[in-house]
Amino acid sequence: MKKMNKKRMIIPGVICVILMAVSSWYSVTYNDSRLVAPMKFSEYVFQMKDLPMIISGIFLAAYILYLLVLLMIAIMKNKSEEKESAVTREISPKRGLFGFCGFFGFMGFWTYGVNKTVFPFVFFLFFGFFGLFYEGKMSNTFKDERYRENQMKARLTADKIALNIIFAAVLVLGQGGLMGNLEYSLIAIIIIVALSIALNVFLGSYLLYHYDQDELLDESGE
Repeated sequence: MKKMNKKRMIIPGVICVILMAVSSWYSVTYNDSRLVAPMKFSEYVFQMKDLPMIISGIFLAAYILYLLVLLMIAIMKNKSEEKESAVTREISPKRGLFGFCGFFGFMGFWTYGVNKTVFPFVFFLFFGFFGLFYEGKMSNTFKDERYRENQMKARLTADKIALNIIFAAVLVLGQGGLMGNLEYSLIAIIIIVALSIALNVFLGSYLLYHYDQDELLDESGE
């Protein structure tokens, strides 16, 4: 089942990458780099040769939504299982490598220059997956009173830091357009909120691991 789930994530992603690569090559070679090189979207006029890039873009957007849906389903499933279990879930620390998907967020600077699309900035959320590395290190940990106290402490600290960052960003950017441009303010808010949520998720796992290890060291020192 797990292998099947991995295939459902990886195979569509590989297909999207291939489609984007082929359509980009076609656009550069036969379509004067339309929808690849930066252009003013307000002056855009549809041409039949644009279809490969448009179709690959639609597939990419659908794949991103598909990943978000899978993420939400996995989170809800894990929460329900965690409540019923007396120990933490067992996962591999290697899952933390999914955090590198956050670098796809930088695609937003390219897509914004091409057609004003800002959705790829949401990918910065995936930086939070680096926290899975620390969660994996605490697999099968008995959830005693000390663990629950550390978990609550870590969660409160992570929430406080993330909310303070978002509050400061809204307070500053709400004063007016960034660099005299309201669109830049919107992009900045999307990026900051996405990174703050990612930081919240990461810190929740990292601080819990940090608190647990510090207490174990203190006990061994005594």
